[in-house]
Amino acid sequence: MAMKDKAMEMAVSTALSYLEKNPDENLPKLMAMAHKAMPGEEYRTKLAQFDRAIADRNSNWYRLLVSLFDDIDTEVRKTLVTNFVVNAFYKWSKSRPALMEKYNCSIPWTILIDPTSACNLHCTGCWAAEYGDRLSLDFDTLDSLITQAEKLDMHFFLFSGGEPLVRRDLVLRLCEKHSTSVFSAFTNGTLIDEDFAREMLRVRNFVPAISVEGFREATDSRRGSGTYDKVLRATSILREHRLPFGFSCCYTSANCYVIGSEEYFDWMTESGAKFCWLFTYMPVGKGAPTDLMVSAQQRKWMYEQVRKFRKTKPIFAMDFWNDGEYVRGCVAGGRYYLHINANGDAEPCAFIHYSNCNIKDMSLIEILQSPLFRAYQKGQPFSDNHLRPCPLLDNPSELVRMVEESGAESTDLVAPEDVHELAGKCEDKAMKWKETADELWRLKNRV
Repeated sequence: MAMKDKAMEMAVSTALSYLEKNPDENLPKLMAMAHKAMPGEEYRTKLAQFDRAIADRNSNWYRLLVSLFDDIDTEVRKTLVTNFVVNAFYKWSKSRPALMEKYNCSIPWTILIDPTSACNLHCTGCWAAEYGDRLSLDFDTLDSLITQAEKLDMHFFLFSGGEPLVRRDLVLRLCEKHSTSVFSAFTNGTLIDEDFAREMLRVRNFVPAISVEGFREATDSRRGSGTYDKVLRATSILREHRLPFGFSCCYTSANCYVIGSEEYFDWMTESGAKFCWLFTYMPVGKGAPTDLMVSAQQRKWMYEQVRKFRKTKPIFAMDFWNDGEYVRGCVAGGRYYLHINANGDAEPCAFIHYSNCNIKDMSLIEILQSPLFRAYQKGQPFSDNHLRPCPLLDNPSELVRMVEESGAESTDLVAPEDVHELAGKCEDKAMKWKETADELWRLKNRV
C-alpha cells in the first residue's frame, strides 16, 4: 500500500475510534479537525456539506449519521467505512485520471453483476420467472472479473439477478476473498435468515438492498402471498444483528403515489433502512407493457417528493433517473458503472440488453474499450438537460444510433428485441417528459 493510502486508512481508523466514544459530542470536533487536515479547495465543498448536515442536531442528516453508530455493529462499520472511504472513493478517484489516459477509456466506479438467472420467486412481469435457472456464472469467472477491477482501484460491486442470494455461498466466498471491497445485492430479502446474518457479521463487507414496491397488498399480489411478511422478518433479523441494509424500489404508473408518499418513507426509516435506491419502470423486453411507465406529471411528482424528503427523513435516497443533475447525466456504459448478465455478456446498463462482448473471452479493459462502450462514453451526456439523462427513456434515438453504429446485438435472455421496437416504446414518454424537464431545468438554473 502506498504511503499516502496507508496514511488515509490510519486517519479514517483514528476518526472512527474517536467517534465511537461519543459520536453526538465528537462529530463537530472531528469536522473542525478535518478542515485543518484538508484545507484545499477540492475538499471545501464536500466538507461544507457535512458542516451543514451536523449544524442542526435535529436535522435528518445528523440523525442518520448518528444512527450509523447507534445501529451498526462496530467491526462491520469499521470495515465498510474503510473500504468505502479509502478504497472505493479515495483510491479510485486518485488513480482514475491516469488510468483513463493509459487505457483511453473510462474507468467505472462499480460493476453490477448477475451471478445467476435463477430466482426463488415467480413475480408477475419478471423475465426471471420465464427464464428460470438456466444461466449462472462460476466462481473463477467472477473472481477474475473482480480481481481485474480491483487492479483498477474499483472496490464496490453490486449483485442482481434473478435472485443473487440463491447463490449466497458464492456471494459470501467472493466477499471473503475480496475483503478490501464492499459488496451489495438487490435481493427480494426472503432468503435472509439468522445463518446468513451471522455470515454477514463474519465477512463484514456485504450490504443488502431489499426490493419492495409497496405495502403488503401490492407486494404479495406481485411476488406471492406471504412475501411481505418475509421481508419484515428479514429487516428484523438485520436490525437484531446490527447490520446495515437499504431498500430498492421500482415506481410505476400504478404505485408511484405509494412509493413517493410520506407514509412509505416513514415505513422505510422505521424499518431501519439507511438508504433507498429508486428506479422508474422501463418497458424492456418483448411484450413488456408500456402503461406501467410513469407519466411526465408522475415523474415530476417523484422528483419533488424525493427532494422534499431529503430535507426531512433520516435516509439516503437516490432516484437514478431524476438525479442525473448530480452526476451530469447518464452513469452507464462504463462511465461510472456497467452490467454483466448471467451469461457473461457485458451490457452498458441493466436496462440496455445489447452487447458484443463477454467476460468469458474478453478482459474488463477490452470491454470498456469496445465499440458500444466507447459510443456511450463519447455520447455522454446525452442531453444538456441532466434531468433527461437516459439514452433510452429520455433520448431513445441515441440508443438506436449507438447500437447500430457499434454493431451490438440483443442479449435479452428471454427473446431478442429489436432496438427500434424498444426505442419506439419510449418516444411518446420522452417527448412529454422533455417539456416538463426543460421547464424544471430552466427554473433550477434560472435560465
